[in-house]
Amino acid sequence: MPPPVHPGLYALLSIAISLAALAVMLRRKVRLGRAMVVSAIILAWLLGATPAKLWDSLVLEWSAKKSGERTPYLFLSLTSLVILVNILGAAMREAGIDRRLAPALEGLLRSRRAAISIIPLMMGMLPTPGGIMLSAPMVRSAGDGIGLPRARQAAINYWFRHQLEPAWPLFPAVPLVQAMFSVPPGRLLAWNAALSVAGLLAGVAFLLLPGMPPRRDPGPSGAAGGTWANLRAVAAALWPIALAAGLYIGLHMPPAAGIFLGALLILLVYRIPRTRWWPLARESVEWDFALLIGGALMYKLNLDATGAVPEITDWLRSAGLPTRALLFVLPFIVGFVTGVTMPTVAMTFPLLKSFIGEGEAADLGLEALAFSGVLCGLHLTPVHLCVSLSTTYFEAPLIRILWRLVPPTVALAAAGWMLSLGIF
Repeated sequence: MPPPVHPGLYALLSIAISLAALAVMLRRKVRLGRAMVVSAIILAWLLGATPAKLWDSLVLEWSAKKSGERTPYLFLSLTSLVILVNILGAAMREAGIDRRLAPALEGLLRSRRAAISIIPLMMGMLPTPGGIMLSAPMVRSAGDGIGLPRARQAAINYWFRHQLEPAWPLFPAVPLVQAMFSVPPGRLLAWNAALSVAGLLAGVAFLLLPGMPPRRDPGPSGAAGGTWANLRAVAAALWPIALAAGLYIGLHMPPAAGIFLGALLILLVYRIPRTRWWPLARESVEWDFALLIGGALMYKLNLDATGAVPEITDWLRSAGLPTRALLFVLPFIVGFVTGVTMPTVAMTFPLLKSFIGEGEAADLGLEALAFSGVLCGLHLTPVHLCVSLSTTYFEAPLIRILWRLVPPTVALAAAGWMLSLGIF
């Protein structure tokens, strides 16, 4: 009789089957939200995530996690955020704000490539789940204005939003790693900042430089008004996001609340007729977003309820991989499976601590390699909400977005390996 399959290997195969089913459904033009829900149900069946287990996991969340980390809260807050971001985008279009942003940034920066990338980079300083939708309306408007394909717009928006994540202390994974390895914050950030720099350079090389459309006449809403007119146009587009960021960081107010306030103020300041308010809101609501978020959260809940991720990590440790390969592959796979940075770090870095060390003896080159594995897994997984939301919002095929992310992701992985070897 052949030996039984290792539980970790079985979990990996189950995940592969559910993701393959997702790919088939998308190929057959099934809406992404519905496909994600069906994929999560398939995974639940394969892993034996019964309703009782899922309920027990939710009960455990209620007692062990903060309110902002619980699945029901995440579903409501994320769904509200993406709907309100759509409404904010509609209000900005109604007021004519979005049409002035791209020409104004081009006039200020003298570069369309910088204009299309700096928005998500700036919005990436606000680490909120589903926050990619904060910059999506402006990137889509700017990209459409210069004739950029939607799949490339989505890839640029996604990539540049996440490049501050290794070294921006507002991302909770950063202080967690610092505390876990007992190293000074400055030392950790110096190493991880190298990953941010490498990611930015890779994004420029593979997403911005090749085949940028030729310059177009900016027309009457262009940058001819001078520096101050351009600054006013940029400020008009960014202040609602700055308001949401300020309320979130300063007062810990949910981002959705700040976005709601920003949208309301735009409607009032620009005197949008109240007869247009309800049609704008109605046209902006896309219920497939709710299914998408629910399916992604159910996917993660299946893994939590069945203990699949620890089983995967156990199997990888027993496979006899070389140290550097293990340091990269383990976070990569868990990041690919979960699509979330914080749980990936919390699940895998304690297992890697014996290889990396702690305190003065910690080899932060190896830590950078492990963090690059986390990032590369997140960049390429369809489970990550930012990738999934981009697919729906930019109306671009998932495979085309992910394919554009492969070259910069490979470059980021190479940077992680070079840091672990002390090459730079």
